[in-house]
Amino acid sequence: MDIEFDPAKDASNIAKHGVSLARAADLDQIIVVEDDRFEERRFRLYGLIDGQPHCVAVALRNGKVRVISLRRAHKKEYRRHAP
Repeated sequence: MDIEFDPAKDASNIAKHGVSLARAADLDQIIVVEDDRFEERRFRLYGLIDGQPHCVAVALRNGKVRVISLRRAHKKEYRRHAP
């Protein structure tokens, strides 16, 4: 996945969730769910990074995938969206 993100947001995400937004490119077995809570079209991607379930929030901007957040997925939410 070709991604982009704000370096300041990456530092914030590392401090808050302990993982770099760059790791979104490593997401495997991806399930895509549209997130319609925002005016901007956003998606939540659920999948595995290093065998652990993660959730990535992304937006499509200027033809690119813009990573907004990356964190470990909660067991309940991952089960809800897992294949």
